Amino acid sequence: MDGSVAYLVAAVGCLVGIAGVVIALIALARQRRKPRPAASGDPFRDTDADALRGDPRTLKPGDLVEIRQVSYAIRGSVHLVEGAWSWAEHLLDDAGGAKRWLSVEEDPDVELVLWTAEPGATVTPGAPTLDFAGRRYSWEESGQARYSATGTTGLDPSGTVRYHDYRAQGGARLAFEAYGEAGWEVAVGEPLLRSEVMIYPQAGPGQVA
Repeated sequence: MDGSVAYLVAAVGCLVGIAGVVIALIALARQRRKPRPAASGDPFRDTDADALRGDPRTLKPGDLVEIRQVSYAIRGSVHLVEGAWSWAEHLLDDAGGAKRWLSVEEDPDVELVLWTAEPGATVTPGAPTLDFAGRRYSWEESGQARYSATGTTGLDPSGTVRYHDYRAQGGARLAFEAYGEAGWEVAVGEPLLRSEVMIYPQAGPGQVA
């Protein structure tokens, strides 16, 4: 009888030990699968401006934007990527018939530029400096990016774009873009202060107004 009791005690002890090992392994596996905390955002980002005036990085077709007290609807958006760099350009519905774009780029702060197309321009890119409309522009950067377009832009849904960017004293911009096999499109740009832009997001599919 004593031998049987001793055997049972030993068996129970082994089972308890095995259960403890299993529990420890499960806890370790859960710990390994625990998601890592998200990377912290820019500590200097102006979240107050985003809350009061809307976040320009979230603009999409259908949204309304007020620039220098003039209201526009966003007809389409183009998102561009070059290596680790990305930016967006939004086609504005201008009641006056002019083709205007709003570009949004983080460098590292959000940079907003209002662009006006110059379809009659005959100037071409490549030179270190260019004179256009009474201003002298200096070459800033050039490259090739991939893009994806949504809404109404007049572009294919995706493709590549070549670009040359120039800048004048005071911050005025001159840009050349060639989408796919098309020729150069020319636009002049005016940098905008964050306080000059107000965004009114519109509810899209699956969103609540």
